[in-house]
Amino acid sequence: MNAPQPKISPDLPQIRQLDETVINRIAAGEVVERPASAVKELIENAIDAGATRIDVTISHGGKTLIRVTDDGCGIPGPDLPLALSRHATSKIDGSDLLDIRSFGFRGEALPSLGAVGRLTITSRPSGAEAHTIACVGGTLGAVKPAALTSGTTVELRDLFYATPARLKFLRSDRAETQAISEVVKRLAMAEPFIGFTLRDETGGEPRVTFRADAQSGDLFDALAGRLATVLGRDFAENAIPLDAEREGLHLTGYAALPTYSRGSSVAQFLFVNGRPVKDKLLIGALRGAYADYLSRDRHPAAVLFLDVDPQRVDVNVHPAKSEVRFREPGLARGLIVSGIRHALAEAGHRASTTVAGEVLGAMRAERTEEQPPRIYQMDRPAQERPQSYRFPTPAPEPMGFAEAPTGRVEDTPQGVEETLTHHPLGAARGQVHENYIIAQTESGMVIVDQHAAHERLVYEKLKRQMAENGVAAQALLIPEIVELSEQDAATLLAHAETFARMGLTLEPFGPGTIAVRETPAILGEINAEALLRDVLDELDDIGQSQLVEARIEAILSRVACHGSIRSGRRMRAEEMNALLREMEATPHSGQCNHGRPTYVELKLHDIERLFGRR
Repeated sequence: MNAPQPKISPDLPQIRQLDETVINRIAAGEVVERPASAVKELIENAIDAGATRIDVTISHGGKTLIRVTDDGCGIPGPDLPLALSRHATSKIDGSDLLDIRSFGFRGEALPSLGAVGRLTITSRPSGAEAHTIACVGGTLGAVKPAALTSGTTVELRDLFYATPARLKFLRSDRAETQAISEVVKRLAMAEPFIGFTLRDETGGEPRVTFRADAQSGDLFDALAGRLATVLGRDFAENAIPLDAEREGLHLTGYAALPTYSRGSSVAQFLFVNGRPVKDKLLIGALRGAYADYLSRDRHPAAVLFLDVDPQRVDVNVHPAKSEVRFREPGLARGLIVSGIRHALAEAGHRASTTVAGEVLGAMRAERTEEQPPRIYQMDRPAQERPQSYRFPTPAPEPMGFAEAPTGRVEDTPQGVEETLTHHPLGAARGQVHENYIIAQTESGMVIVDQHAAHERLVYEKLKRQMAENGVAAQALLIPEIVELSEQDAATLLAHAETFARMGLTLEPFGPGTIAVRETPAILGEINAEALLRDVLDELDDIGQSQLVEARIEAILSRVACHGSIRSGRRMRAEEMNALLREMEATPHSGQCNHGRPTYVELKLHDIERLFGRR
């Protein structure tokens, strides 16, 4: 006997299949957040099509018009309806979504755009006729013959007209135009061998707002030329090339010198397999790479390209593919940190020459034909000259630098001076304002900030001692018990060995509870619970925590600052030359602990130009 079937109330909501138009509009909400998102999708399609020239035209911040024209391979007329169908692609072979080697595929964004705007595609492959197709509010039109030389033109008008509620959440035309410009510039950085043009038709007559011609030469030359166009000559002149590889991961790009730091992270551009991303892991790695060179309120500038086998990175984490997930996140982070730090160590002297160039450029800019160069009076009348100099005796200084009666170099034998000038930082010739060492090199002169330079030397020595001897730990008389969630406690204990090397000893103390038995001695008395919660936040943010190490290094930096040669200290000739030689032998001595240059180099030809000799 069959059991009676339950009666279904007619008032209960029923599950029903959404129609194709609604599905596409939902998809558009995921992929197309604003006009800039549409521009990004269309440009990436053009890049995948093998374009060498991409022209973008917009109006009213992309709200009323977005037109992208490329000279790529084109789409055959019979395939145009398929290009506007969901889940249709020419870029993925088979079903392996972990082996994506392109930006995307035409069928991913086009149906979404056609569902919320008035979309027209006109395309002509090589050796075939041109055809066009329209999609308005999700309704597909017929394929028609068209006139086009080659490539593809995608025109999107009245974005979000079919979903007017979305229009209320867009920003001003100016803000949307700026967002589109940023998208074009980021993709232009990723593809230096492709030419880009951005035009704005808002006022009626199109005006070019950005142009980047296709670069030639090898990758680094092409990238340097493109970055100079996009980010300006200042970045190009203050950046050093990166080329590092580790276990199948390849890092290239340019990182700016610490002296070219910014007040925010606006000049940080990250790419994975050529795709622009905003990834917390990579941003944290970049921040960690500059931790020794910048104060916490300054941000590095860099353009980083990380190439990895697609099987080792998931680009489908975010609908717009702006985030990625690495199979080996620690390897990616370590490569960025070590690659940048090695490059900065190799180019330590660059900070001095670039700062000098800025100074000289500013001085030359002050000159006009009507205003001759300033003349500086070097001698004063006899009655104004002091009869004698008396110097106060300062407190004893570390590292054996003794008191000197004068800042002038008077007693160095001629042969020794000539030998010293062959060194990169030359031979000390004097000291001015009790803080700046003047040295002569073979090709010019060097001005050294004695306090900043010695601060870096002491800091590097303290770090080296810490690395050799470990971090001294202080045992707590009564271990501090910290109660956390079981997951947070397990996360911290998984990194316990790393923390122990930093002098922080953690042990399990029941479910969700940790006992802090030792803390780094150099930190003094600390709030262990607050420290652990900060460490947890960093682990959640970037997958690793350098917080304890960063706090220790901050203390070392402070110790180095207070233990260095002070401004106002007179130095002997042998002391000044010893400082110069130690700077030459110490990594990262070109910048102090706060990112400022420790010395400035002036080439002889620059000095001669200042005096009108050239």
